[in-house]
Amino acid sequence: MTLQPMNAEHSRRFRATEMKALEKSIRRIVRAHDLQSKALVKASGLTAAQLVLMKGISELGEVTSAALSAYADISPATVVTVLDNLEERGLIQRYRSGSDRRIVHTRLTERGAEMVRQAPEPLGAAFAARFFALEESERRTMVASLIRLADLMSSAAPAAVEEKRG
Repeated sequence: MTLQPMNAEHSRRFRATEMKALEKSIRRIVRAHDLQSKALVKASGLTAAQLVLMKGISELGEVTSAALSAYADISPATVVTVLDNLEERGLIQRYRSGSDRRIVHTRLTERGAEMVRQAPEPLGAAFAARFFALEESERRTMVASLIRLADLMSSAAPAAVEEKRG
């Protein structure tokens, strides 16, 4: 009598349990983020994507949409759509480069800069306080783990679309 089939079954069940716990945790994060995003809009009049891009403009200075896309990890098409909205609201200005007319720069207006200064924490002050109350090593581990998880999920996304098509 061998124990390998029993170990293989145990391993399969453990993996299934891990996946269920992972999926549940991700759903909780997404739900919490959605609720925080709604609170952000209510408090500031800005969506999370709008605030992230405006903070990017504030930090980077006069910047291209490609640089903002890389800064915020938001697709270039989405960045342009968000910038269109911000420009319509008078929070940013876009203008062509004097040296290369193909390049469009973005800068905050005074009103936009003031909104960034007054904006709440994107993930909420309560979360920020709890997060920074953790030991630095735990925060670093958590951030590294989430970056790794995001990378794993991002690299799996095209495969999931292909599986649906096939």
